[in-house]
Amino acid sequence: MDPKHRSHGITDGRDRAPSRAMFKAVGFTDQDLQKPIIGVANTWIETMPCNFHLRRLSAKVKEGIRAAGGTPMEFNTIAISDGETMGTEGMRASLVSRELIADSIELVCRGQMFDAVVCVVGCDKTIPAAGMALARMNLPGLVLYGGTIAAGNYRGKDITIQDVFEAVGANAAGKISDAELLEIENTACPGAGACGGQYTANTMSTVMELIGLSPMGFNGVPAMDPRKDEIAFRCGEVVMNVLKQGIKPRDILTRKAFENAIAGVACTGGSTNAVLHLLAISREAELPLAIDDFQKVSERTPLITDLKPSGKYVAADVDKAGGIQLIAKRLLDGKLADGSAITVTGKTLAEEAQQAKETPGQEVILPLDKPLKKTGGLVILKGNLAPDGCVAKISGHERLSHRGPARVFESEEEAMAAVTGKKIKAGDVVVIRNEGPKGGPGMREMLSVTGAIVGEGLGGSVALLTDGRFSGATHGLMMGHVSPEAALGGPIAAVHEGDMITVDVNQRLLQIEISDTTLKQRIAQIKHKPPRYTTGVFAKYAALVASAGEGAITKPKF
Repeated sequence: MDPKHRSHGITDGRDRAPSRAMFKAVGFTDQDLQKPIIGVANTWIETMPCNFHLRRLSAKVKEGIRAAGGTPMEFNTIAISDGETMGTEGMRASLVSRELIADSIELVCRGQMFDAVVCVVGCDKTIPAAGMALARMNLPGLVLYGGTIAAGNYRGKDITIQDVFEAVGANAAGKISDAELLEIENTACPGAGACGGQYTANTMSTVMELIGLSPMGFNGVPAMDPRKDEIAFRCGEVVMNVLKQGIKPRDILTRKAFENAIAGVACTGGSTNAVLHLLAISREAELPLAIDDFQKVSERTPLITDLKPSGKYVAADVDKAGGIQLIAKRLLDGKLADGSAITVTGKTLAEEAQQAKETPGQEVILPLDKPLKKTGGLVILKGNLAPDGCVAKISGHERLSHRGPARVFESEEEAMAAVTGKKIKAGDVVVIRNEGPKGGPGMREMLSVTGAIVGEGLGGSVALLTDGRFSGATHGLMMGHVSPEAALGGPIAAVHEGDMITVDVNQRLLQIEISDTTLKQRIAQIKHKPPRYTTGVFAKYAALVASAGEGAITKPKF
């Protein structure tokens, strides 16, 4: 591939003199403009720790690009913090931001005619958005994750942001004092980096390495580790190499690469949001992937990584134990992944995994013959309440069945008030609806509610289902992405207070105990709520968004 395969059109020839004059105004030289132009999509923002350090990393990426013979041009995208907006109206913006970030990367890369791009990402939605943009454009490039935050320390115990959410419930229940809650709040997040367990950001970081869009071993280095600067610099060499070799994202994003990524989520107890994001990336790559594929891969993949939210360790401990390379090697040794899949380095997954070095005595990444659970953490349930499926994360500690009366809430706020007001009892099934992609809009995460349920001491006796999403920090018997959503006339809209609901993980079943005739009658009588927003970005999103079963991507309607 000609390394300047696209930028010739904006930098070369007599007619481009005005363009060159404007580039020179900001410091680029004739020599700079004769080289391949590499976009550096920086998702830096000052509102959250996840992306706060990305200016530094982006500067190192640019140094590496220059050293490798390219000319970097940096640009920014927006970003929204899930953790900070959780439980508020602002959380509606989170999933919407994924589309805008992908659109931003695409627009700047197309408009400025970059030859390749490095996407520097941090928080939850920036990572899949980068993958979606690369798949959509099929432009040579890679994804660099800024890295996980270090664990906080509370009275000698490692803690993460998950512990703060659960401490809110514990405080509401009178189990801990206001002073203890403040101490947890003050120690949980010690610096820059994304939330520390195998929550959504670290799950999608794992996905990017195992699907091949991130160089193996780059993402797992924690945010403030001194090695991160060197890794960022090396991205310059990798992106120039992928450009010269002509390797494009759709060469990497094959069916076997997606299955490798799903196996990575399953074996690490990763976030249910990975289902949504991988479906979205597959749609952008125009590659068939269905929600049932996650079940097939998860059933054959053991859970071998002992990570929060259900396990003992944090994401930084994976790096200490041997990194994603060791996880990849475990999967390949068990014939649970396809080693022939190509990665952005030009090497295969098997070649990259050969570099794995296991730390003696580590207990984070377990042997295949001693898994935490014989099947992976992701479970897809179906039934008359979720004919198109829903997603649960079963990490080995949860109950596998539950039967109880429905407690129906039309929003997250209503449910949160009921939990903290001690109106939810053991045995209940909390139903939160009208929080899906279209109905929300934006499919809010429910960590405030699920964290409060656990903090109240009800995590082992209450089930929850929603057409919204869960945070990667959610644990317990919680079913999200219930499809079709209430706003599309899904059966979840027909649940009445007190209806008996059955959850059976072994049978992959989510069922309401009423007759088919009654259910159909109720669905026919549903009065759809008017949209929450009629103008602005939320209204546009609600008008264009597809169901969770299609990754909640926005689709033009011609």
